Amino acid sequence: MSATAEAGTARQSQRDGHADGHADGHHSPGAHGTFKSYMTGFVLSVILTAIPFWLVMADVLGDTLKTSIVIMALAAVQIVVHMIYFLHMNTKSEGGWTFLALLFTLTLVVITLVGSIWVMYHMDQNMMPMSPHEALQRP
Repeated sequence: MSATAEAGTARQSQRDGHADGHADGHHSPGAHGTFKSYMTGFVLSVILTAIPFWLVMADVLGDTLKTSIVIMALAAVQIVVHMIYFLHMNTKSEGGWTFLALLFTLTLVVITLVGSIWVMYHMDQNMMPMSPHEALQRP
């Protein structure tokens, strides 16, 4: 097809309200979820929200550290549930580029968080304030 014909087709599709050239209104398979998948995601999200609430309010585990670790694990599971059931992310969408971008983002977030915690820990260890006795001995 010539460049003039392609430009005319693009203008016609933009006039019809379809900037991507899909005049028939159909999307790729798996682009939208079904009612059942949305309800499954919703129920899982409610459960994954109610469990940490119950753990904290009833002090089920009895240890703050254990409770925090369980809550963080459930939060990670809930993130995965949202990505699968509501954002429809999988390895097949957009040729896998969406999943690759997610992995890259997660890598950067982990590097940033671990680096920040490492720096704060070492600053805390190396920059501790003086004790009152040491402050009195300074000139």
